[in-house]
Amino acid sequence: MDLNSIVSHLENTNEEEIEKLLLQYNRENSHTFSFDQKEESLRIKLCQGVLSVLGRKVHPSCQKTCLETLRILSRDKRVLGPVATREGMLILGGMARLNPGEEGDENQKHSQEDTQSEEEERVVVEALKCLCNVVYNSPAAQQVCVDVQLAHGLCAILHTARTWHHEVGLFTLRLVFLLSALRPDVRGVFRRELHAVRLLTEVLEHTLDVSWVGPYEAARPDPQALPMPAEENERTMEALKALFNLTLSDTGGEEDDHQFRVIAAILRHLLMLKTETEDKTEEVHSHAINLLNNLPVSCLDVLIDVPVQGGLEMYSGKNLDAIQMLIDFMEKRMDKQGSNYKEGLTPVLSLLTEGSRHHREIRRFIKAQVLPPLKDVKIRPEIGTTTRNKLVRLMTHVDMGVKQTAAEFLFVLCKESVDNLLKYTGYGNAAGLLVARGLLAGGRGETQYSDDEDSDTEEYKSAKPFINPITGHVEEPMPNPVEEMTEEQKEYEAQKLVNMFDKLSRQNVIRPMGVMPDGTLAPLEETLCDPPDDSGSDSD
Repeated sequence: MDLNSIVSHLENTNEEEIEKLLLQYNRENSHTFSFDQKEESLRIKLCQGVLSVLGRKVHPSCQKTCLETLRILSRDKRVLGPVATREGMLILGGMARLNPGEEGDENQKHSQEDTQSEEEERVVVEALKCLCNVVYNSPAAQQVCVDVQLAHGLCAILHTARTWHHEVGLFTLRLVFLLSALRPDVRGVFRRELHAVRLLTEVLEHTLDVSWVGPYEAARPDPQALPMPAEENERTMEALKALFNLTLSDTGGEEDDHQFRVIAAILRHLLMLKTETEDKTEEVHSHAINLLNNLPVSCLDVLIDVPVQGGLEMYSGKNLDAIQMLIDFMEKRMDKQGSNYKEGLTPVLSLLTEGSRHHREIRRFIKAQVLPPLKDVKIRPEIGTTTRNKLVRLMTHVDMGVKQTAAEFLFVLCKESVDNLLKYTGYGNAAGLLVARGLLAGGRGETQYSDDEDSDTEEYKSAKPFINPITGHVEEPMPNPVEEMTEEQKEYEAQKLVNMFDKLSRQNVIRPMGVMPDGTLAPLEETLCDPPDDSGSDSD
């Protein structure tokens, strides 16, 4: 459709004709995401014209059509100049009922929500969609949002969560997420001035229909209940993403600690829920895990302290159902072919690592499944299909973040004991962690753990003397290559090897290293020097 014709008609045509023209444009471009650069100036004029129409008193159906056009145009960040202004953002904010920069009466807001017709609701939804696109694509619009205090209007809508319709709630939450993600300075306004963490927590509580049976304990979901509907799941994920942004920095304080513990309890409840599809369940659980990683580790006891539901006697009465869900999630992510381990797996590994480091029962429960007592040590630790085998393979992954996270997880399960770690992984797989930690000479990490000792199986005890410490398994006997050599031949081969190393060292191809007394690596010549004698001249 000719853009020139549309632009010229916007100024002088009546409302019905404008709506008809824009409806045709919308139909033709509903799936357009790449635009002709030659028509850029015309699209800018179209933006201006549509905003001008929205600034007049037109019927809600015409408003909706204009906003649909603006939403299509807002996919092109080059034409957002007219929209990313104070006037443009105030028009969109008004259409979305955000009333930016104004202090509206709360009862009036509820009244507006209750009496709003279906057509007016579609206008609000389209305006929110436009704002999402514009804020995402335009830094100038983001700044205007700060100037007109759009965050205040968003939080006013969050107050009405119990009465809003699905799409109004969904795109309000998405706008909170986008604004808090793209403008770190707005996070502080949301959190400190507007108490958005509490508001979003209440949104989650209402959306998930949480019933409390204790201070930080939600009622167990009914096993016979239907899966969480798709709409509730969508709003839940948007709320989790927004909360993730707002909890990136911990300000501390008793009020925050209480709020974080409430969030942890709601997330525990969420981990017990299923949605309509397995993929959607995994997706919402992934967002819950990301948010749990932001909470202080001291709050993770809420995941296992559920007195009303009860727990396991062997784990001091703690309930480990949520931890089991996290282990199952970790297993699924490790088994996903071609998945991005850094984004998909490291968050749950980090959460389980910190939970194990600070909560004895969590560590004991996870270790019983991930690192059970060794029996068969004839196979290399990285070969096989057990959880241990998969994690040991990740210790030599090409991605440094994945490698370090997997190694740290296993190290914590071994109570940061080098000897215990080597027993399960072999020296070769653990070398990267030991170098980074300065533990090549052995020893323990800095965290203090309980004194309960691991018991080795009889099979492991009998095989232990024959285990190759580098590979971590019992190898088949290999023929001795120097067995039939004379002493002169052995000496010749040894000298030849020394010369080869010396040549590589002089050419800086390799650098021989040794282990210092503190467990760190250093050039070999430094490690061979005698340590200074601090004993004093008068010692016996």
